[in-house]
Amino acid sequence: MDEREKWIRIRIRLVAICFILAFGFIVVRAFQLQVIGQQRWQKKADRQYQRTIPLLAQRGTIFDRNGEKLAVSVGVDSLFIVPSKIESPDKSAKMLADALSMDRRTVRDKMRSEKNFLWIKRQATPSESDRVRAMQLPGVGFIKEHRRYYPNSEIGAQVIGFTGLDPKGLEGLELAYDSTMLGQGGFLVMERDALGRGMSGADSKVEGGAQGSDLYLTLDKNLQYIVEKELAAGLRETKAKAGTAILINPMTGAVLAMANQPDYNPNAIQQHQPGDWRNRALSDTFEPGSTIKVFLMAAALNEGVITEKSRIDCENGSYRVSDKTIHDHKKYGMMNPAEILKFSSNIGSVKIGKMLERERYYGYLKDFGFGSRSGVDLPGEVNGILHDPSRWFEIDLAAISFGQGLTVTPLQLAMATAAIANGGYLMSPYVVEKVVDPFGQVKIENRPRVRRKVVGRDVADQVRKMMTAVAESGGTGVKASVPGYKVAGKTGTAQKVDPVTGGYSMDRSVASFVGFVPADDPQLVILVVLDEPEGKGYGGINAAPVFSSIAEQALRYLKVMPTEKIDRTTLIAASDNGGFSSVPVVYPGNDSGRLATMPDFRGMSYRQVMRTMEQTGLNLKLQGTGRVVAQSPDAGAPIRFDNATWVRLAPPS
Repeated sequence: MDEREKWIRIRIRLVAICFILAFGFIVVRAFQLQVIGQQRWQKKADRQYQRTIPLLAQRGTIFDRNGEKLAVSVGVDSLFIVPSKIESPDKSAKMLADALSMDRRTVRDKMRSEKNFLWIKRQATPSESDRVRAMQLPGVGFIKEHRRYYPNSEIGAQVIGFTGLDPKGLEGLELAYDSTMLGQGGFLVMERDALGRGMSGADSKVEGGAQGSDLYLTLDKNLQYIVEKELAAGLRETKAKAGTAILINPMTGAVLAMANQPDYNPNAIQQHQPGDWRNRALSDTFEPGSTIKVFLMAAALNEGVITEKSRIDCENGSYRVSDKTIHDHKKYGMMNPAEILKFSSNIGSVKIGKMLERERYYGYLKDFGFGSRSGVDLPGEVNGILHDPSRWFEIDLAAISFGQGLTVTPLQLAMATAAIANGGYLMSPYVVEKVVDPFGQVKIENRPRVRRKVVGRDVADQVRKMMTAVAESGGTGVKASVPGYKVAGKTGTAQKVDPVTGGYSMDRSVASFVGFVPADDPQLVILVVLDEPEGKGYGGINAAPVFSSIAEQALRYLKVMPTEKIDRTTLIAASDNGGFSSVPVVYPGNDSGRLATMPDFRGMSYRQVMRTMEQTGLNLKLQGTGRVVAQSPDAGAPIRFDNATWVRLAPPS
């Protein structure tokens, strides 16, 4: 083989190797593009002929403890246009603007836009959507989005909160659990041509999206309605400028109702002032006044500085502390602790506070939860003010002993009272019982949690017995009495600070009453706070009757059996409650054992049913929302005390 032939073979081999390498590179690259990078290039190709428009996410539903819906996401139409498909922009703009109550020029400018997609109106009302559909305008499209709707309007508004258009939570539970309830938003996918122009609104489709988790609350819609109704009646009667009422299960810390006045409709937040949105039970503070004496007494008994038999000189109604004179509303002499609490003696409380001294008293106030947040799962809670005892002078100790010089939130005061009711344990309040994902799995479950033990059970029982005297004849809270049940409670009247003078106002005060029923087996802790009632701002005159009305209806709704015989004088005192609505109570052991005959509730709204219940004294279980479609027993049938009675409501079909 000569040199020339040998060189030809070498070149052939080199060319073959180059072809093999080139083919191998092509195979590897093809594998990378078609197998490894398939999704990436597919998405890139899709972007060249598709356009995606993000849609609003669907929020989870909020239920009360009985499974009744308090907040839902309903499907509504959002309207969009493809400007290139619009025929006669001026005429179409006029028709659309009139149908949607929009500015005609704004709509016309959008129709003349060079963009390929524009929203005309997000979350249109059904009537608006129907009007536009009837026009059958080319280039106008519809897509289903979800809008937040609150079927019970004002009921529980400050607790539930509301959302914006985005739809981010802005207040209440909607804000606190925003990330939990907010699902994943889908996409509106539209095809477009080689120049990037939308091809047809009819070819659009929705992809992706997932619903958020649901909340199940401790709130009871029916109890919430009762509390809100009676609180509103209390404001009307006393002409107070604002009010708060709370209903708590003292054994668990579960919040059964939390009401504020003024209230608002979360379906129409633009019609209300921002001040109406806030939850005053968490964000507003006030000086507790004489309600603090309950916890002073518990601390002194627990420390052993006094006993139930102790006798304390109340100085005939006037007592000097430093350069200040402390007064009682009446001239009292020697009294025991129960009498001091019953008649709400400031002087007796000051002397007990002095026996306890600063550090110990401060420690108990902190243990009862004052001066720190309760940790409730709602936004906007504040600490209140409780200064360090190193800053207390003698007059400060005296003032704090009868409820001045510190501030508390309504929820703090209610939870501290619950600690007396349940035997000495400060519980953590909670509103959300559980969080359930779209697949029915429980993601979060809140259970009763003890924050700390504050006083012994024997001390709590002693204070509870003292508190029952407050609502009995001669006590400051006699108007809080509930026929058939023993009430334990305490009145509170606190002067408000005058912002001009810096001293206490003579004509502006906060009236309150806090207590629990039945006193011997507490099922409910109820707090009522009225801000600046007209006339005499005493808690026993203004807040106690509201407490009575709420307690009476709530106990019957919960089917808590009466424990006391009805005394005629008690009935008279309870009926003279300042004009608040009161529902007649029927007790077991009467002649027939019957309440009455069942009214015909069919077709009634939720509020009409509640109004009929109030007028007749019936204790019904309400199921659903809308109008009554079924009831038990039937209309005209006799009702027995021991038989379940219910009505079922449903939205109109």
